[in-house]
Amino acid sequence: MSSPPIRQFALQGAAVILVLSLAWPYFGWTAQTLPWFETSLAIGGVALIFSTVTRQPWWWRIIHAGFMPLVWATYRLAIDPGWFLLAFFLLLLVYRGALSGQVPLYLSNKQTVTRLAELLTARGPSRFLDLGSGIGSTTVPLADLLPDSHFTGYENAPLTWLLGRLFSLGRTNIRWRWDDLWQADLGDYDVVYAFLSPVPMPRLWAKAQAEMQPGSLLISNSFPVPGATPSQIIEVDCTPPRPLYCYQL
Repeated sequence: MSSPPIRQFALQGAAVILVLSLAWPYFGWTAQTLPWFETSLAIGGVALIFSTVTRQPWWWRIIHAGFMPLVWATYRLAIDPGWFLLAFFLLLLVYRGALSGQVPLYLSNKQTVTRLAELLTARGPSRFLDLGSGIGSTTVPLADLLPDSHFTGYENAPLTWLLGRLFSLGRTNIRWRWDDLWQADLGDYDVVYAFLSPVPMPRLWAKAQAEMQPGSLLISNSFPVPGATPSQIIEVDCTPPRPLYCYQL
């Protein structure tokens, strides 16, 4: 089970409180200095246990285990705080979707684009929507390969949207939107493509069922819809494997 970011902060905070509530009285009673390195490792271990018990995805478990040890290591480097603020804003410009919707930045590879182009060619001219389109690694090459189709990309991270907008310049069959993917009206498109994460798939499937027209196609790169049977699975010759799960509405 995955959780919103605030719950992840709460889990990490619970680990900190538990370890410090045990360590501070002990070391205070024995008049010893709290060993921060060992304490950070203990907090990481407890956070790992908590995240495992609550069935967090594997990447959250790694984050919880390493967060406090990395904080200690960074503190030892005595880096000026301004650099952290700069890094935060840069990450926000690129990975806003990971914070707001637990959707990291994934870039579709050339093999995936080739398989999508084959599928779209078989369907004929299409209205194609790329949800979370990043820098246009899917939309731009497809627009070049299929000039009779129309492509729309939704992206909410400012820097990646800007790069995608620049890459799409000069292509009249691309519309680039800086917007939340949940604001898109899926009923306006024949094919909807998403390369998101396991977390939003149930919500996306519900939205697709409510909005998409009969005969339209939802394609999810790598992440199947829980509880739904795809009408087709397209294997992509790449490493790691990135199958395309196709759901005919």
